[in-house]
Amino acid sequence: MRKILLGTICLIVMASCKNEPEKTTQTAMTGDTEKREKAPGPIEFADQKYIDMGKASLAKFASGDIDGWVSGMADNAVLRWSAGDSIKGKDAIAKYWKDRRMNVVDSLETSKEIWLPVNVHQPQSVETKGIWLLTWYQVHATYKNKQSLTFWVHMDMHYNNDNLVDECIQYVDRAPINAALAKKK
Repeated sequence: MRKILLGTICLIVMASCKNEPEKTTQTAMTGDTEKREKAPGPIEFADQKYIDMGKASLAKFASGDIDGWVSGMADNAVLRWSAGDSIKGKDAIAKYWKDRRMNVVDSLETSKEIWLPVNVHQPQSVETKGIWLLTWYQVHATYKNKQSLTFWVHMDMHYNNDNLVDECIQYVDRAPINAALAKKK
């Protein structure tokens, strides 16, 4: 009886150690791979050119060239801040920032930039399909009242089919900026 039991256990162990892959699993995996190659996922990296466009745009903005900065925007562009405020239209955006640079901001320097261009195929929430450029950078601002401040900014820019920014969302903590602006010379 022991010999039969030992022989049966040995056969079961040898059968379970079989190295041949199952064909049904292999077929299913190959089919999934083919589907993934044909249809893009919900999001993928976008072209490097968007980083170059974003860097050029940020350099214009930091130098005070507001006309150059808005030249990369669509006429119907919307600039939103994380607090919920927004400005609609390229001309209105230019007017706001020209006034701000003329009367409030003396100089801006950006550093420690991080750029991530993505192509959103399947939006997860309220974001628009298409190319988004996400950026994080540090700003050192000096204001007309001679106060200075260093802070971080995160910005999301959506590009339309003409490669113009039609939506820009800027995430910035306004409390320290407002405190710096409230100080007297």
